[in-house]
Amino acid sequence: MAPHPDAAQAAQAAAGKASQQQVVRHSQVDAALEFLTNEGTAAVEVDETALVRKIDWRILPLMWASYNLQYLDKTLVNYANVMGLQEDTNISPDQYSQLALVFYVTYLAFELPTGYLMQRLPLAKYLGINIALWGLITALVSTAKNWAALVTLRVLLGCFESAIAPALILVTTMWYKKAEQPPRMGLWFVGFGTGTMLGALASYGFQHYSSDTFTSWQIMFLLFGLITIAVGVLVMLIVPDNPMSCKFLTHDEKIWAIERLRENKTGIEHKHFKPYQAWECLRDPQTWLISLITISSNVPGGAVGSYQATIIKALGFSTKTTALLSIPSGAIAAISVLTSTYLAGRYDIRGWIIIACCLFGGVFGGSLLAFAPDDKKGAKLAGNYLTNIIGSSLPILYSYAGANYAGHTKKVTMNAILLMSFCLGNIIGPLTFRGTDAPQYIPAKIGIVATSGFACVATLALMLYYVWENRRRDRLQIEHKENSEFFDLTDRENLEFRVSCSSLLSAKRMADTFR
Repeated sequence: MAPHPDAAQAAQAAAGKASQQQVVRHSQVDAALEFLTNEGTAAVEVDETALVRKIDWRILPLMWASYNLQYLDKTLVNYANVMGLQEDTNISPDQYSQLALVFYVTYLAFELPTGYLMQRLPLAKYLGINIALWGLITALVSTAKNWAALVTLRVLLGCFESAIAPALILVTTMWYKKAEQPPRMGLWFVGFGTGTMLGALASYGFQHYSSDTFTSWQIMFLLFGLITIAVGVLVMLIVPDNPMSCKFLTHDEKIWAIERLRENKTGIEHKHFKPYQAWECLRDPQTWLISLITISSNVPGGAVGSYQATIIKALGFSTKTTALLSIPSGAIAAISVLTSTYLAGRYDIRGWIIIACCLFGGVFGGSLLAFAPDDKKGAKLAGNYLTNIIGSSLPILYSYAGANYAGHTKKVTMNAILLMSFCLGNIIGPLTFRGTDAPQYIPAKIGIVATSGFACVATLALMLYYVWENRRRDRLQIEHKENSEFFDLTDRENLEFRVSCSSLLSAKRMADTFR
């Protein structure tokens, strides 16, 4: 694909600058190039390892806290359901099922608008405001007395939580190299597992509380809502909007933080929306392959996430025991996320990791849930736990989007499509749990096996496409243009760009390491 005329002209103008002191202010190039041109080079060499560690300690704890609370706040309703939510608010089982549905419908609907806004507005400030607002909504659930109030608050929760994942993907890609991105995404995405454990512990603890004024689930929503508001404020105050404007790095450290990302060829930030890049994203084959993988791998996640406590309780356990038995789910999710993202970054085996997660978590775990005899509670419980491994594929898909898409508008558009696909999977998942199939829900469990198997096949297709695309580009004779890494060119415009792909050689290299 030939470079867009306007982008190519901007690139030539930037590359032909008279001196490093010339002020670059062109709407077509990345903000990083403007900063480097205006600020010059670093006066001293910076220890890159120490620099990365400094960045890690500044932003990763709050990224984890944000994602941890995002997962916890949206799934509190899962724990509240076994704590008397339906009885206290007079809602039916079908209305409870719709609470999960409406959350993801509004989450999906707001992905494109929130993607546009986070490109135009200061990223960290926009994220912090959304965190504080969904914290307020979570706290207000404690006041809900009926179906109308609950569904309204779930709609608003989906609106504000829609910003979290695409924002954290952008934050990760603007600070880290491609190989560094999967483990960092794993460190904040592990909030998926820790959120599960915290929710289960909180549910168990609050079930020992009784009061004539507030029920246990109301206190739970109020407490976590207030904590979320506090974290949102901290994100606004501590997390920088980009490397160029951060306060915790020295001038030389800012230069090195930017220069080290040249090899990504994906840019850092661009505040002008380019419609042609959004259109290119829609026409890119990898977009729809990643979308299919995301939808199919999140059908099981949506099903188990909304009905995990219900599945465990249906095995014959009490409400309090159900809460305790939900804790291993979070532990397994956390371990699998950290392991899979580390291996994906260390050995560049993103595709193989996705397949392994879907096979072990979806096909094997789902088969135990669906086909193990009813009197084998241990096998069914193990299947329930194993399905939590499927969620480990999502940060790998996030890292695909972060590493293999260049051009800021194209990245923002892909992040939106990725999260919309995530929502579709989570909408379909709970719908497979029909009231007529209770309490075993066998068709829904078979659906977990089928969709996980499809995700494996689609991932293989994506891997083959990436290998073909890189080989095609290797055959081209491309002359490097100075600073082309920061021209805000898309991955298809910049023919020097190579996608991160999983080959048999990378899998063999990992196997040799462990042999």
